[in-house]
Amino acid sequence: MTTADPGLAAGEAVPEKTVRKAVFEVLRHHGMTTIFANPGSTEITFLTGLPDDLDFKLALHEGSVVGMATGWATATGRPAFVNLHTTAGLANAAGALATARTNRVPLVVVVGQQDRRHLAHDPFLAGRLSGLVGDYPVWTGHPARAQDVPAAVARAHHEAVTGEGPALVVVPMDDWLQPAGRLRAAAPTDIRRGRPTLGPEIDELAAVLDNAGSPVLVVGSASDGRSNWAAVTALAERLGAPVWQEPFGARAGFPQDHPTFAGHLPPARSAVRSVLGRHDVILVLGAPVFRQYPWEPGELVPRTSTVLQVTPYADDTHHSIADRAFVADVALTCQALVGRVRGRDAQPAALRPPVTPLAPPRIGEPLRPGHVFDILARGLPRDTILVEESPSSRPELHRRVPSRAPLGFLSAAAGGLGFGLPAAIGLKLGAPRRPVVAVLGDGSSLYGIQGLWSAAHYHIGALFVVLSNGGYAIMDRLAEQSGQGKQPWPSFTEVSISGIAAGLGCPAQRIRDYDDLAATLAEHLPALAGRTSPLILDVEVAADPAYG
Repeated sequence: MTTADPGLAAGEAVPEKTVRKAVFEVLRHHGMTTIFANPGSTEITFLTGLPDDLDFKLALHEGSVVGMATGWATATGRPAFVNLHTTAGLANAAGALATARTNRVPLVVVVGQQDRRHLAHDPFLAGRLSGLVGDYPVWTGHPARAQDVPAAVARAHHEAVTGEGPALVVVPMDDWLQPAGRLRAAAPTDIRRGRPTLGPEIDELAAVLDNAGSPVLVVGSASDGRSNWAAVTALAERLGAPVWQEPFGARAGFPQDHPTFAGHLPPARSAVRSVLGRHDVILVLGAPVFRQYPWEPGELVPRTSTVLQVTPYADDTHHSIADRAFVADVALTCQALVGRVRGRDAQPAALRPPVTPLAPPRIGEPLRPGHVFDILARGLPRDTILVEESPSSRPELHRRVPSRAPLGFLSAAAGGLGFGLPAAIGLKLGAPRRPVVAVLGDGSSLYGIQGLWSAAHYHIGALFVVLSNGGYAIMDRLAEQSGQGKQPWPSFTEVSISGIAAGLGCPAQRIRDYDDLAATLAEHLPALAGRTSPLILDVEVAADPAYG
């Protein structure tokens, strides 16, 4: 079929192209050739008969779809493409989209809609999609015509990169087979972005640091990455300053086996004041200032301390307690500061006390999370990507298993459960040569357990270590601290994670013994990078007393 086009010479004709084919071209151009989806009827026209160069990845729940895409985008550094099914699909994915936004991961999310030709009659499966997931999308597009869909998808890519989060496009199901049209699209083919740098402000920043009696660095997720780690490490060594990791961070902002690494900031104001109170200048790099959980009275830091913030994220400065905030690239800023500030000897207090491994449990004593983490710390390859979703034992994991390589740690900064399991799958898809280990609570794993089918079906060589205590240990601890009596929720010791995994086609082992765990990890960890099938280790543990 051919048609005349006002942008062509008189009499010239070209073959017709559908909206669907035009969108495929957009996906190819931007490297979004992997489609993460759980299909619905409003997506049939788009998904059936996909070209061979587009790779479809199925997950059995939309939370797992978005979690896998988030892991893939984190590993590759590129936006991932997600297809969701109208109201039910988008609503099911809401928590995972919130995590993607808080973790600052770009996603292009196409949401199906009923046929445009009878939307006015509110037919079955018509989605009331505007605002369904609140402010978590960085942008939402409702193309006015079918012909605007390809440009809307391209714009969603640009918006996702600029806003560092999920960008949504709502597409009625009849749009895909409409003619694409020939007019120039309302989205650039490419956008080139410069890295924000400081001008004269760098001398102001250097002067404050030079005049400091006892500077300290706090690093966050935006300090992750090879160039950031190198630059922040050089600055820490130049200043002789201790380095703390932000609380509740999605990623590690500094090599945690470096001599200047002091630990993870605690999640309460009084504890933060205690840790940072002796420092007169606090330089926060790539982190909010500061994300906390329990409310406590008093200042976050002493009034006598000067707080400086350097972050590429302008919105993190808008709610900051910093005295001076700078929107700039972390690596470039640190590199410039190294050449401007005077060198100092390391502060003795910066040395982190050594962590003593736990003695193996005696006969009849249970395994504890600390035992598991000690064994992992001894055997994990240096470049392992460790995904965490075990709230009650996260502090113990941080103490015993340092992140030693960029993208060595990933967690859900938004705090919602169900992210860790599918994220590990997406990370292994996006970084197939790196070892991937997910440390999950049994309660946490149940929020995204359907992802194990995808791991098995697509031969994802990730290791899932599930700490099974048969309950919500963190919630039990919080209930005890409330002083309001016994919690109403029961334990769920009858749930078998290894049994569920087997039912989803995923290899699994139930482990109750320390020596069995040590032998199993010794067998599998050295070859983890090259694994081509998933493995669940369902480890029976008792909760650590200090953490629930």
